[in-house]
Amino acid sequence: MQKKYIIATSAAIVVLIAGALTYKVHAEKNNGVAAIVNGETITVAEIKEVYDKNPQIKAQASFEDFYNQAIDVAVNGKLALQAATAAKVQESEEYKKQLADLQDEVARQVYMEKQVNERVTDEAVKKVYDEYVSKFESEKEIKAKHILVETEDAAKDIIAKLEAKEASFDELAAKYSKDQPDLGYFTAKAMVPEFSAAAFALKKGEYSKAPVKTEFGYHVILVEDVRDTKPLPFESVQEQIKINLGQQAVVAIIKELNDNAQIEKFDLKGKKIEAKE
Repeated sequence: MQKKYIIATSAAIVVLIAGALTYKVHAEKNNGVAAIVNGETITVAEIKEVYDKNPQIKAQASFEDFYNQAIDVAVNGKLALQAATAAKVQESEEYKKQLADLQDEVARQVYMEKQVNERVTDEAVKKVYDEYVSKFESEKEIKAKHILVETEDAAKDIIAKLEAKEASFDELAAKYSKDQPDLGYFTAKAMVPEFSAAAFALKKGEYSKAPVKTEFGYHVILVEDVRDTKPLPFESVQEQIKINLGQQAVVAIIKELNDNAQIEKFDLKGKKIEAKE
């Protein structure tokens, strides 16, 4: 009717852990040591730093759950690094080439992050939120449940049972509805027109006395609450505003770099590509 980030893959965690810088934290046991691999220590702090730097992972798993998976990945990563060092990979031309490429990428990333952070300030985020609040237009929304069935006769039978108080709405929904009954709060435009027209015509505590037909079947609707929408609290949209501003900043920075540079482009035949107006 209405219009999970899993813990990172083993390979991704290996890269993150391998690149993490250690910092001092107090571990409850074993002096902060997570593992010792051929005499080399992996600390709880290293694994914790990977966890703390990944908000999507934090949102889906506790550190303990993450740790129990990440420790084996960290050990495997350490083993692979030890083997690479023993094989003198760091002395190879391929290693040096990839390291140079990586250094360039890190330089680009550090520059862009610094530029974005200078633009996406707390003040900028709050300004966007304040503009959102000032332009917010409240509209009616309801909290409703429905019982969805295949036929009009089935819907009429349910309404008759409600009228006769043979069972509660929830009991009938659990028995007959082919869709999840609880729809939560929604505005009229969130639902198909036929459903919204019937639902928003009801008062709090009322249910539809006639079947409501939509493309999904026949509905019996119960309105549990009616209220006006309010702006979302700052805390719930703060991160999304930062993301949006960050994306806008990246586009602006790239444009500024292009506008302030002398650039010539050539196609595969060596012909100069004329700049688009």
